Amino acid sequence: QVQLVESGGGLVQPGGSLRLSCKTPGSIFYFNDMGWYRQAPGKERELVAIISSGGSTRLDDSVKGRFTISRDNAKNTVYLQMNNLKPDDTAVYYCHARREGSVYWGQGTQVTVSS
Repeated sequence: QVQLVESGGGLVQPGGSLRLSCKTPGSIFYFNDMGWYRQAPGKERELVAIISSGGSTRLDDSVKGRFTISRDNAKNTVYLQMNNLKPDDTAVYYCHARREGSVYWGQGTQVTVSS
């Protein structure tokens, strides 16, 4: 079983920044792609950002220009840099990894944007 370990959530004021980290037990190139989803109370889980094994990235329109997904291959870690956070960004953020037909999830980390 692949275990994805997330960190970096917390409480931040509107306009603030946070960086989420997702560490894998082995090489991130084991996966076809990795990314971040989020789920707000009463809403479905939605894709935020994804990075492929080749390095291409895709972000949801709601976070373009504010969020960046990146990775550190040597540290087996994928990051989500979140800037100019808004109250609507409040959610539990989940790291996600996919390899062929298998999908893996982290335990989730809470991000709360509030004054």
